Amino acid sequence: MYDIKASVVTLILSRDSVTVAVDAVIYARIFDATMSIINVENAHASTKLLAATTLRNVLGTKVLSEILSDRESIAHTMQATLDEATDPWGVKVERVEVKDVRLPVQMQRAMAQEAEATRDARAKVILADGEMKASRSLKEAADIMSESPAAMQIRYLQTLNSIAAERNSTIIFPLPIDMLTQMFEVLVLIVMRTLNLPVFIHQTEFLALIFESNVFVVFFFE
Repeated sequence: MYDIKASVVTLILSRDSVTVAVDAVIYARIFDATMSIINVENAHASTKLLAATTLRNVLGTKVLSEILSDRESIAHTMQATLDEATDPWGVKVERVEVKDVRLPVQMQRAMAQEAEATRDARAKVILADGEMKASRSLKEAADIMSESPAAMQIRYLQTLNSIAAERNSTIIFPLPIDMLTQMFEVLVLIVMRTLNLPVFIHQTEFLALIFESNVFVVFFFE
């Protein structure tokens, strides 16, 4: 059993000029009753006041980040200091714990905004790094495909196949009109020579002859 259990709540001004409310608790026992009566008027109250003063002195040398992250080391420092100071009173400080550190509302908002800005900046850096790596990979792929036009065409068809597999929609091939005209003229010449038709036949007469021979050539333009 502990003879002294004291909870200390005090306002602290940190080294970086931030005011925080710190809640700490100490556990102590009296190992010499005679000394606790003769050397001090009230061992319980004196130990509690000394704990509050020690808490201010220790945390006053720390910045806010250290107060929030190094609670264990702060507790050990306080315990050693209090144990040495209360030894002449016949009091043995067994344990010191920092229970809570409360920040002002304005400081909490400022820290939240700072953390959000830091996360946004880190996300932008990661995104930029990914874009740089992707651009390098695309450049290498483009250099390889430029050596073989067939590879570019195959990749184009693979992309269209992937789109068609994911979405059941109409795929429009963008082709120049000049290319379509040349393809149509070449097709007309091939069919005319296959049917042994004179080349000078007008296009309308050619289409009529093909229709009479039950040969249908259908073109779809969208």
